[in-house]
Parts: sequence; C-alpha cells; structure tokens
Amino acid sequence: MKVKVDIETKVFIRFVLVCLGFGLAILVIYKTRSALTLLGLSLFLALALNPPVSKIAKQLPSNSRVGATAIAYLVVLAVLGGFLVLIVPPVIEQSAKFADTVPSLIDEANEQRYIFDDFIQRYGLEETVNNAVEGAKDQASSVAANLGNSLVGGVGSLLSGVANLIILLVLTFLMLIEGPVWMRRLWGLYSDTGKLERHRDLVKRMYRVVTGFVNGQLAVAAIAGVSTLIVLLALSATLGLSANLAVPLAVVIFFCGMVPMVGATIGAVLVGLVLLLNNPTAALIFLIYFIVYQQIENNFISPTIQSKSVELSALGILAAILIGVSLGGLLGGVIAIPVAGCLRVLLIDQLEHARKKRAKDEQHPVKKLIKKTKPA
Repeated sequence: MKVKVDIETKVFIRFVLVCLGFGLAILVIYKTRSALTLLGLSLFLALALNPPVSKIAKQLPSNSRVGATAIAYLVVLAVLGGFLVLIVPPVIEQSAKFADTVPSLIDEANEQRYIFDDFIQRYGLEETVNNAVEGAKDQASSVAANLGNSLVGGVGSLLSGVANLIILLVLTFLMLIEGPVWMRRLWGLYSDTGKLERHRDLVKRMYRVVTGFVNGQLAVAAIAGVSTLIVLLALSATLGLSANLAVPLAVVIFFCGMVPMVGATIGAVLVGLVLLLNNPTAALIFLIYFIVYQQIENNFISPTIQSKSVELSALGILAAILIGVSLGGLLGGVIAIPVAGCLRVLLIDQLEHARKKRAKDEQHPVKKLIKKTKPA
C-alpha cells in the first residue's frame, strides 16, 4: 500500500531554513571557539573575583568598582610574581647541582665495573665500554644542564601567550566594572514582577554555586599544599633534602591544585622532577606519597568539600568532572563542577515552577469542574 504525504511549501521552506540556521550556528561556534573560550574564561574569572572586588569597593570612599578592580588585579599580579620568584631560582640551582654531580656518579659506576672485567676482556669489549662511558658522561652532563633550562623554557612558552592573557585580563576587568550595570539593564526589561523575582533569585543561586566552587577548590588546594609542605620538611629532616625547596614546591602544588582532579597530579610531576635532581630517594618517596594522597583527594576530600560548596553529591561531582574532561579536556574539567551545579539549580527551578503551575491549574474553578465531571 502506498502512502502519499503532502507537505506545504511553507513548512518545507521553514524546515530547510531551520536546518541551515542550525548548521550555520555550529559553523560560527567552531570558527569562533577561541574567542568564545576567552569570553567563557573571562566570565568565570569575573564571577570568581566579584566577591572580593565588591568588598573592596564598599571600603573605598567613592565605592569605585574601577579602583576596587585595579586593587584586586594588583594583588593577583603580585601573587603570580611571587610565585615565579619562589619557583624559578630553586629549579635552576638544583639543575646546576645535578649537572655537577652526574659525571662523578658515572665515574664511580665505572670504577665498579671490575666485576665484569673477565667478560669484557674475553670478548674484547674494552674500547666499546670506554667509549660508551665517555659518551654517557657527555650526554648526562648535557641533559642535566639543559633540564632546568627546559623547565624554565616551559614557563617561557606559557608566557609566549601574553597576548591572549592580556585580552583575558582586559575582558575580565571590563566585566567586573560593567557587570552590575548590565544586570540592572537586564532586570529593567522585565514587565512581569513575578518572573523578575524568580529569575533574579535563580541568577543569585547560580552565582553562589560558582563562588562556592572557587572557595571549595581553594580549600582543596590548600590541603594539598600544606600536606606537601609537611612531607617535604620530613624528607629534609630524614634524607638531607634541602629545606629551601619545601615552601616553593608546596606553592607549586597549591597553584596546580586549583585545577580539579588533574591539577595536583601535574604539580606532583613537576615537584618530582625537581626532587629527582636533588635526591632520587626523596623523589621516589614523594611520588609514592602523592599517588596515595591523590586517591584520597579525588575520592574523598574534593567530592566532600565541593558537594557542600555547590550542593552536588560526591557521585555528581565525579561524574561531572569525568564528562567535562572527556568533552573539553583540562578546561572542561575546570568548569565541569560549577556548570553541573548551575544546571542542577536550573533543573530544580524548572521542576518547582512546573509543580506550582500544575497546583495552580488544579485550583482553577473551571478545571476542577471538568475534573469532577469526567467518568471514573
């Protein structure tokens, strides 16, 4: 049996236009993904910095948000500058120390090769072994000397994106200054008072989710930093590790710990490399400690703290991070928790609004009469 379907020209044209618009929107998003990423990061930073900026503005005589934002920026730049001052000199110092000691370690190993002299002489490998030892010394010295420069060069490569960083800071600065003005203009467009109050309360709750996430992640990073400091001081007392490294390396863990789930791991790898240049035994012990600590943080500390900050369950926290990392990599993992918290707020608000609307409809006289007249 054949079925004939008649479609009006208007419906067909409308369908085609919707498909074209959807495809065009995807293309525009893909082409402007870098700019959208910068805007998203700027918005996130503006929301995170808004509480301290608002507090500073209230303390200023003129309540100037421009002055408050400038003060907040100076504090952030001072912290970042202090971070670089703490980290770079110890890395260079330990790299140079390692470069000086590696050749002597190879010489000591070469002196112990008498155990294999019979084997070497039997097969005439003296010249080959000597060449290999000399080559290893040259390569080890070169690698050790350049390792510190490579680490510093990694910092330099990050600084090479200074243009994007400046744009990010400018966008965040403007959002902090103009944000309240734009919000007042947005609320001024509402004519329905009930809808205005509902949406304003919704925005406030989402804002509390973002600030709660930032405060929670600061607490998680602080726990990781303090724990690392204690372990490094213990290693200094027992294995002769330089105590001057404890505070800078703990600061590295703290800053890297601001990235959920994977940040502390990245920091541990950097700390492990620095410790390896100074004391391989201390590096091994630290890495074993941090593997254990990372499991505790990922499965207990972070979910527990963030579940209270953004009102998500521990399972929801872990699921959000896994999905965020899968979709957006490191950036997706950073924003996954606040995004999930905001989606939860939206969902609860929508369900509550639907429940109230349904209850209101059931109280309508006409609908009550229709419901009573329906056959059982």
